[in-house]
Amino acid sequence: MDIKPLLKPYIAVADMLTKTFGESCEAVLHDLSMPERSVIYVSNGRVTGRQVGQSFDQLVKQVLLSADLKDDYVANYFFTAPNGKLIRSSTLLIRDEAGHLAGALCLNLDMSRIQEQVQWLSAWLPPSAGEAGEKQEPSDQPEHIAHMVSGLIQSIIGEKPADQMTREERVEKVRFMEEKGIFLMKGSVEQAAEGLGVNRVTIYSYLDEIRRNKA
Repeated sequence: MDIKPLLKPYIAVADMLTKTFGESCEAVLHDLSMPERSVIYVSNGRVTGRQVGQSFDQLVKQVLLSADLKDDYVANYFFTAPNGKLIRSSTLLIRDEAGHLAGALCLNLDMSRIQEQVQWLSAWLPPSAGEAGEKQEPSDQPEHIAHMVSGLIQSIIGEKPADQMTREERVEKVRFMEEKGIFLMKGSVEQAAEGLGVNRVTIYSYLDEIRRNKA
């Protein structure tokens, strides 16, 4: 795979991280100019099973929507990988010279062994007095995040003119955006509608169809 000069230096960073943290660490490099196959390099993919050619999963919900996003990174968020492992992850956003979102470097740590140790220790302790409340999503959306999401939408739509797309192609674009959490962002429906050459009502009808088919 041809890797852009901007992103090539991060390959060495990815390998350095996995060699530093060992077999429980995985690093994944994304080229966000091609969202459907954004993964361009994986160091130690045994942690989550990530492979080159796959797409991003947590970028919107855990990073761009995070109240902890600062200086273009979010550290120490958690998700469950397809293989069932609890993953502690951190993501660095990569921008090009114009400041546009170009890529991301994700560090994934397998927490399985720590979970086992915690469960063993918990068996010796009294029950917890209460559970911590869920972290709330941010109530507003900074302008620079809106610009990054707008760039993602344009990359997902691609270069094919909207008037040359079939209905099935438009629905597939909307399905991908829905799957990746794009429509959680303010203004995303309007941007998708404009890019696909339809109106907001059509986007919502596509979403209804997609959700019915998933049920």
